[in-house]
Amino acid sequence: MNLTCNLYVDGELEGKINSSKEVNIGKNGHINGDVTTKRLVVQGFVEGTLHADRVEIKANGHIRGTVEAAELVIEAKGIFEGNSIVKGAKEAPKKLNIANTTTPPKEEIDEEIKKA
Repeated sequence: MNLTCNLYVDGELEGKINSSKEVNIGKNGHINGDVTTKRLVVQGFVEGTLHADRVEIKANGHIRGTVEAAELVIEAKGIFEGNSIVKGAKEAPKKLNIANTTTPPKEEIDEEIKKA
């Protein structure tokens, strides 16, 4: 299903959803499939791979699967089971291994201080 408008699902749907707008899964909604959208709001149940700029799991909402989003919001009593990939995240800084570094002898440090 390819859409250029908002979609509200309050029943059962199986398959792929592509929307350039918002997809809202109502309290009675049950989606089994992949969803690609700008914003996804889940009040019911979704199982699959989800791609969005923003995913919101409301109270009693449930996602099972993989979420790739720039923002993931889970309200109290919302359930998320699966993997989360942060879209557009920068790589974490490299860990500095200080165990293999050495401190110069005191004489070298004193000499550097005198030069300064």
